[in-house]
Amino acid sequence: MCDNNRNLSDDQLRAVPATRRIGVGFGDVASCGTDAASIAKAIRYTVGVVGAEHVGLGSDFDGAVTEPFQPSGLALVTQARLQQGMPEQDIELVMGENVTRVLGQVLPQ
Repeated sequence: MCDNNRNLSDDQLRAVPATRRIGVGFGDVASCGTDAASIAKAIRYTVGVVGAEHVGLGSDFDGAVTEPFQPSGLALVTQARLQQGMPEQDIELVMGENVTRVLGQVLPQ
């Protein structure tokens, strides 16, 4: 969606789901903006390329980049995605179900 050296091309995105999941970053370079609507648009774009079951949140709340909000603002991303017409099941997958599923598969029982 944002053509820069930080983001993957569509072809690279399509290659990732075979072995990994894609985390959509919240920084302005990753999402082409500085608000929840930009992040939601980047998520919607990525889901359109590879499918909702392969996408998760890729925030950098560790301080690596400047985020548009604190973790308590994640509801803003959900709200923006609802306003953009993303199906609720896709939102649930991206907001955490995908991560929970993958962690359950790879962590020791």
